[in-house]
Amino acid sequence: MRSFAGRDILSLKGFEREEYFRVFEVCDKLAPIARDRLISDLLANKILVTAFYQPSTRTRLAHEAAMLRLGGQVTGFSDVKMTRAGDFYQESIKDTVHMLEYYGDVIVMRHFQQGAPAEAARWASIPVINAGDGWGEHPTQVLTDMYTIFKEMGRLDGLHFVLVGDMRMRTMHSMSYAMAQFDIEATYISPPEMSLTDEFKVEIDELNLRYREVEHIEEAIADADVIYMEPVVQPDYTKSRDEREGDVGLTPANYQVTKKLMRSAKPDSIILHSLPRMDELLEEVDYTRHARYWVEAFNGVVMRMGLLALVLGAME
Repeated sequence: MRSFAGRDILSLKGFEREEYFRVFEVCDKLAPIARDRLISDLLANKILVTAFYQPSTRTRLAHEAAMLRLGGQVTGFSDVKMTRAGDFYQESIKDTVHMLEYYGDVIVMRHFQQGAPAEAARWASIPVINAGDGWGEHPTQVLTDMYTIFKEMGRLDGLHFVLVGDMRMRTMHSMSYAMAQFDIEATYISPPEMSLTDEFKVEIDELNLRYREVEHIEEAIADADVIYMEPVVQPDYTKSRDEREGDVGLTPANYQVTKKLMRSAKPDSIILHSLPRMDELLEEVDYTRHARYWVEAFNGVVMRMGLLALVLGAME
């Protein structure tokens, strides 16, 4: 298995099965620090640089909280409009990264351009972690998802995932790569204009992922072990900020999870959602035994702790 020390975390394509379990093992060791709200000295004297060209709540703050829990420090920006990369100068990723690498020991980047973190990694002498790149990928979120499923279900092999939402989403891409490393069957449910692209189907076919596409969640809910959700009412992820006003539409019933729908689900099935949500996942579901998105939020800190400890060489 490849070492994680000094490694970029850009994509889950090519992320090997054993590497998932190694990351999970490190997360298990570090989880008590977050659970007991402690501060470790594992990454004392290390600095995390956040470069967020798109808005973020959970991903940015989870990385920052993870670094602080491990005794490190954080600097960076969360609004590109307040930097030279987003004002009149439109500073290039190459120039920005050449500067940022002197300010810290690891860079976490979210960008509206697909491939931007990979471009940053070309020029950075320190590890770069992809925190979401346009419609591309979101590896740290899906590692969090897989860790949550593994902890809740006790396994990954032999499960049936039902994925509901916009299949163009970066989380859906990373999740598809992740599922292909395990004996997982996938059912995709999305509006036609948001379905798996032909190009992406070629990719997952080459990875031998077992999957099907159906039109309505009611067709798949009874067989689901994991319901993995994203909105079908989406912003444009190729822009740095979505500033639409007024009504942006409602979720059709066949892409919506309700308490009534979950009466047809397996008793031990779980629901994950990376959030934020709109009306695709009603608040009434929060109070059912199936909801795991708040556990998922906690695990998001633990996962980033594990990844930071690994890429910075504090754990091997």
